[in-house]
Amino acid sequence: MPKPTSFPQITRQQVRAVDQIAIEQFGVPGVVLMENAALGCVDILAARSAQCVRICCGKGNNGGDGLAMARHLELLGIPTQTLLFCPAGEITGDAAIQLNILQKSGLPLEIIPANVTDEALDRLLLDADWIVDALLGTGIKGNPRAPMDRVIRAINRSKAQRMAVDLPSGLDCDAGTPGDPTVQATVTVTFVAPKIGFATETAKPYLGEVVTVGIGAPRQAIEQAMREGL
Repeated sequence: MPKPTSFPQITRQQVRAVDQIAIEQFGVPGVVLMENAALGCVDILAARSAQCVRICCGKGNNGGDGLAMARHLELLGIPTQTLLFCPAGEITGDAAIQLNILQKSGLPLEIIPANVTDEALDRLLLDADWIVDALLGTGIKGNPRAPMDRVIRAINRSKAQRMAVDLPSGLDCDAGTPGDPTVQATVTVTFVAPKIGFATETAKPYLGEVVTVGIGAPRQAIEQAMREGL
């Protein structure tokens, strides 16, 4: 079986260009890209024999990937609880579609208030053997703000293994510099291509194993984004 084409390292701007070109020029719905990203992450969790998963979601597309993962994990019979760290009304776009599906499906979902205590965070994560970090995406620069900083610290305190969706929350994907705090991942499932900052020595302690998965963007869209998103 032929190996999929690999692409070189990609910048924050190129990441955005891939999505924009795939959606606007090639007609790939954004929610399809999100579904494919989620399926890639779920396949890796299943291959690692995940038994009990907590998915920690923020309000952006990274969180949308996590929301989509919950449905696919449930289809595999893997017990999963989704923790949303923002009001439901702040979810927009493709992530809102995923949230709507999850709510209508009646799958375990808890919306966590910003004033949640550290003790409550630890209890929420206690029984998981895997925690999915779908909090912050490639746009993050600098230190994560409250309450995400406390959520990240709770994830790092947990004894569970940790999957970072696209990149560990808190890590600058271009500079490779970690914010205070940054998720310390067991495995980072990154989309399209490794982020350019992953090659730095400062990033490596947070990445764990890096696995690249496709999201269904056409090859031409990716190649155009690599050329134009410089």
